[in-house]
Amino acid sequence: MSTVTVYVTSICGYCVRAKRLLSSKDVSFEEVSLDGDWEARQALVQRTGQRTIPQIFVGETYVGGSDELHALNRSGELDALLDREGIPHG
Repeated sequence: MSTVTVYVTSICGYCVRAKRLLSSKDVSFEEVSLDGDWEARQALVQRTGQRTIPQIFVGETYVGGSDELHALNRSGELDALLDREGIPHG
């Protein structure tokens, strides 16, 4: 089964906002802390082309950050993506 992965830091308000949205939809997610792990941050930049946090993946689909996650939710596309990836949600 696919998972949702959220790359975060401990002092990130946008991270809290993204995790709150996922939790409100009863979506289980893996939280990967990048605090002090510069190699992991650099690898994420190479993977996404973005330096901002959070960075969110639904299965293998790169969503972007908190703003993009919320936009997908408002449009109804987040539920469709979760369904396609077989990720349970409420």
